[in-house]
Amino acid sequence: MGMTAPPRDGFDRPICVPVVEESQIGEARRRAAGLADGLGFGETERGRVSIIVTEAATNLARHARDGVLLIQPVRGPRAGIEVVSVDRGPGMRDPARCLQDGYSTGGTGGTGLGAIQRMSSEFDMDSTPGTGTVMVSRLWRDHEPALSASDEVALGGVCTPIAGEEHIGDGWSFVRGQGWFTVIVADGLGHGVDAESASRAAVEAFLRAPSESPSRIIERAHEALAGGRGAAVAVARVEGREVRYAGIGNIAGSVVEDSTTRHMVSHPGIVGHRMTRAQEFTYPWSNRSLLVMASDGIKSQWRLDSYPGIARRHPTLVAATIWRDFARGRDDATVVVAQGPALR
Repeated sequence: MGMTAPPRDGFDRPICVPVVEESQIGEARRRAAGLADGLGFGETERGRVSIIVTEAATNLARHARDGVLLIQPVRGPRAGIEVVSVDRGPGMRDPARCLQDGYSTGGTGGTGLGAIQRMSSEFDMDSTPGTGTVMVSRLWRDHEPALSASDEVALGGVCTPIAGEEHIGDGWSFVRGQGWFTVIVADGLGHGVDAESASRAAVEAFLRAPSESPSRIIERAHEALAGGRGAAVAVARVEGREVRYAGIGNIAGSVVEDSTTRHMVSHPGIVGHRMTRAQEFTYPWSNRSLLVMASDGIKSQWRLDSYPGIARRHPTLVAATIWRDFARGRDDATVVVAQGPALR
């Protein structure tokens, strides 16, 4: 089937560290080091992760407002760590210049952002004066082979708990096969451990048979969650020039192309409790398309045309921007974004 090993973002819990003062930099670095050890990073790559996290957290503490550092595992054909810096600070008028060594607006040496970019396997940053900055740095485990761009679906996401909670009631994952890829997002009812267990059970049902249709995957999740907490679940499968989508509950799915956003149809219900038969709907897909799936911790008013050029940026940057500007703040919140070719 040519299937890649799926990312396990719903299982390896992302680390979310608010950074509003310099005393929080060490906590971010320690937690990132623990994640790198768990993923089998070598000594050299662990050192790079430490530098990237330290520099990103230092920038948040010194220059930003409402800064948050997300440190999360990336799984799939390669294992890696993703460091996402998000803030509502003053922003940068000239981001490209800020990446040059020696340039500083805060009286520092001006090497932080440039160092992050050089050490990253993948890097992207977007900054708007008066709005804030989002930066994404990915670092792959040192002994993992590289893939060509044609072999890889660009995909990223942000998944965070409600304030004050360590367990995340949302979960997501994806699998790519030969000529297709499928994404699942699940939102367990409520918050905390039981909600996390529900979303995890839905994702596990998907991972046991990821090549099945979206409607059948939801039916499998319904069987797996019977008698438990229950969840909202949505599944999107991109194959050829179409997206097949099925959803039960309050997961919002959209296909964005140029200035057009098509909102995909989900039905009311609770997977594991009561639901009608999962019905699939089909939508067009092209090389310019973007798949966006979000739990109800994200407000529905987002529009990517408010951010010129963002649809072609790193998918995690897109997800983090939506999360920053539209998270409700009183719920677990997940945004997943996929960019991929019209697969054949």
